[in-house]
Formats: sequence, structure tokens, C-alpha cells
Amino acid sequence: MINKSNINSTGLDRRSFLARASLMGVASLLPFTALLRASGEESNRMRRSSLNPDDRNIIVAAEIAEALAVTTYMNIINNSPFYTRLPAADQSYLTAALQEEMSHYLIEESVTGMKTPYTKFYYPPNMFLDPQTTLNILVTLEDAFIAAYLVGVRNFTTADLRVTAARIMGIESDHRSLARVIGADIDPQDGGPLTTITGAQGVPESITPANNNGYERTLEWTNISQAVAALTPFVDIKAAHKARFDTSVSFDFEPFTPTLPTGMGDFISFGG
Repeated sequence: MINKSNINSTGLDRRSFLARASLMGVASLLPFTALLRASGEESNRMRRSSLNPDDRNIIVAAEIAEALAVTTYMNIINNSPFYTRLPAADQSYLTAALQEEMSHYLIEESVTGMKTPYTKFYYPPNMFLDPQTTLNILVTLEDAFIAAYLVGVRNFTTADLRVTAARIMGIESDHRSLARVIGADIDPQDGGPLTTITGAQGVPESITPANNNGYERTLEWTNISQAVAALTPFVDIKAAHKARFDTSVSFDFEPFTPTLPTGMGDFISFGG
């Protein structure tokens, strides 16, 4: 179990995760914002040259988020000692989530025609080693991804993009609930079972019930710049240091060709 002082020390409270990035000031985010405005090559799927610049900003931010998600799930599976002691159903969820996040990334890359501008990521100390830290961060990220895609639902200029954002957001919601399920399944030798998990709002929440939302949480984000601020400590070494993340090691995004669990869950098209 983790107390509030431990949450503060690892940068998991709302102030650390959200506000500290904002305290860096607009100037420090300018390189990040410039990357969001980069142009892409011609698309066979969509006319990238005519893609609204504001839409492009949201999609590139989503690419970065999905690359971070892929890196997080991949390292839980490959490097977390507690993973091997999870029930088979939990391992199956994590494996499927990895495939789904990679699929999301590739769909977004196909729209923008550019790869994620960030391929190395930083995390708090003990990430992938301590189950409480790992699940706190995993749920925090899923909270952030849900809120970011809701920004897309709110602000995208086409119905196809709005529906696509909603379709991806629904999967991120699945991931949030299933990540909370894992808390009860952490083996005693790994400090389990966990009783609370702290997400993006910085409040330890009981793992029961795992699906504890009546409505998805927006985090009161209305602009993609707020999602960018939240992601900055994971991608920028200076911001990571300010958020008390472990800057002695970074984790690489390793793209691959995903295989979704069932063909019925494939993307099919932007039109639905």
C-alpha cells in the first residue's frame, strides 16, 4: 500500500503530474508545440495535405501518447517481476492491451504521415519493479488518454475524426478498469493484494469496484495543450527531473506489427 507522502515523492499526485509541467512555462513547451505542427507526406487513406492544423496537433499528441502506452505495456510484460506471478487472465489483458495501443498508434500515424517525435520515455523511480507504482502510473496514463481523446471528441473538425477518437477512448476506458482489476491479483510476495490505486487526480481510490466511473473523467481538459503538459515529464528529461522521475534511464518505443485479439475488433475504416 502506498501513502500520500509516497505519492508525492514519486510525482503521482495531481500537482506533480499535471501542474508541474505547466509551471515549466509556455516557452519550455515551444519545441514540443512546434513538433505538433509538423507536416506529413501524402496519405493513401486521407488527404493529409488538407488535414486541419488543429486536428493534426491533436492527432500527433495522440501518437506520442500511444507510443508511451506501447512502451509502458511492453516493459510491464518484459521487465516487471510481478508480471509472471499474475493470473493468466491478467497477463492476457496486458498482452492484448499492448497490441491495441500499437494499433491505435499506427492508425494515427497513417493520418499525419509522421512518426512520433518522441521515442524515449521516462518514469518515476521503481516503475516496472514496484507494482503499486506501476499500476498507479498505468491508471494515471489511461486517465490522461481518456481525457485527451475526449478533447478530440470535443474539438475535431470532422465527424469521422470525432467518432474515431470516441472509438479509441472506449478501449482506453477498458484498459483503465482492467488495470485496476490487476491490483487485487498482485501476489503477496510482490506486496499484494493492493487495496487502492492512484490515478491522474492524485486521490487513492479503492480497487473495488474496478469499473468505478459512471461517466468518463474529462480532467477538465478542453484543449490538447493540457494533455501535452501532462505528457511532458514522460518525454522531456528536464521536465522529468522536475517531476522527480528517474532520469538515469529511459525506455525506448519499439514499434511492431500488432495482431488484434479478433477480426471483429479491427479498425475497418474512418467512416465506422
